[in-house]
Amino acid sequence: MSEKPAKYITTTLPYVNADPHVGFALEMVQADMLARYWRLMGHEVFFNTGTDEHGQKIAEKADAAGEDRQAYVDHYAEQFNTLKDALNLSYDSFVRTSSDAHKAAAQALWQRCVDNGYIDKKVYTGLYCVGDEMFLRESDLVNGRCPNHPDQDPVEIEEENYYFKLSEFEDYLLEYLNDPTSTVPEWQRQWAIDFVKGGLGDLSISRPKSRVDWGVPVPGDDEHVMYVWFDALTNYISCLGWPNEEGNFATFWRKGETLQFAGKDQVRFQSIIWQAMLKAADLPATNQIFYHGFITSEGQKMSKSIGNVISPHDMVERYGTDAARYILLRHVHPTDDTDITWEKMDEWYTANLVNGLGNLTARIMKMAETHLDDSIEKPAVGQFPEAYLTALDTYNFQVASDYVWSEVQRLDEKITETEPFKLVKEDKSAAQKIIAELVHDLYLIGRLLYPIMPATNQIIKAAVLANQKPDNLFNRLED
Repeated sequence: MSEKPAKYITTTLPYVNADPHVGFALEMVQADMLARYWRLMGHEVFFNTGTDEHGQKIAEKADAAGEDRQAYVDHYAEQFNTLKDALNLSYDSFVRTSSDAHKAAAQALWQRCVDNGYIDKKVYTGLYCVGDEMFLRESDLVNGRCPNHPDQDPVEIEEENYYFKLSEFEDYLLEYLNDPTSTVPEWQRQWAIDFVKGGLGDLSISRPKSRVDWGVPVPGDDEHVMYVWFDALTNYISCLGWPNEEGNFATFWRKGETLQFAGKDQVRFQSIIWQAMLKAADLPATNQIFYHGFITSEGQKMSKSIGNVISPHDMVERYGTDAARYILLRHVHPTDDTDITWEKMDEWYTANLVNGLGNLTARIMKMAETHLDDSIEKPAVGQFPEAYLTALDTYNFQVASDYVWSEVQRLDEKITETEPFKLVKEDKSAAQKIIAELVHDLYLIGRLLYPIMPATNQIIKAAVLANQKPDNLFNRLED
């Protein structure tokens, strides 16, 4: 039997210019579900996240607040790191791009690209989007503005910058993207292919310190700092100890299977720019990139700049950690946009957790506590259901969750049909057999819940093995 490959998974790094919102929490919880699932399947897993802490926007925000830049990013990095406890996340690394280790890795990657002949310096005039901190081509514009920041006019700038020869990687990128597993879902892969076929210009990858002084210094040139994206993308390998190519880098990046999570507006950066940077540095490409949809509010993407965000901390305060995870994993589509409101979340919570899983667990374990002489034997570890495995292997978190709730419904229907609470008065042995079967299957539901709701997984399994009804799993909401 062959050894299972090591698995590497990473989120993107949120930009630390505001508190975390539920859109990033979605990405974190999705990645955490996969990391837990892979560990359950016996893989060695490295799960990375962190914060993107350089660039013009952050410098301007810190200056406007009258704060030291490092103190400013320290504060917001900690706000994002609090999600680990709030959402019960199992990440192994929280990389910060202002750390000395990360800056050294970014400089090493830059130097590798220089040594291989892929970085030059030249004067450039073009339209610049402050929101994305990048130059735009005419073909990028929608109604004269950046499509990601339609409320901001681009600024025309002429300056001397370092350039990455992205245009030399068109053939390589098309070869990379030709693999249907490289970019998921399929329409994002096609978008990337069409973008590359439209022609790639060289990429400005530095900013003069006179204009942007908060960033990683360019090796050998104190007058320039790195373009924030060149710096930030390096986190995917700096977290593994690169430029040391042994240890975690060898295990998880060079020899393992790598997966990056990103929002659907990130294709240009993740599937194109980052893959070209890796090739320029003679490093392996990312095996697969998964692009999730957005959480929207009344049809608009949740955005810090728009101000229509929902705080994941507010979700946890209202529903609890596992319930917040459940809402994001079962009721938000993996790749399409999903509109959510507090009213919808209240309905999902009450119907499916309080009146669904919580009520089922209470009913079964109350019958077991009352009518079984002892706890059932712990179910043997068997093969997980094929539909559940297939859903998780294809990042369909909703379908995997739906499978679990179909089992909840099946047990509810079994109780209604067999009525063991009545049968026990007429045929105790037959009723005990039915109750033991219900308890056994409830334990299996608990096992399936591990990647989705890890604390609930423990509570249900512990209740079964102790033959005791647990305290209320999910409290009713106050009006």
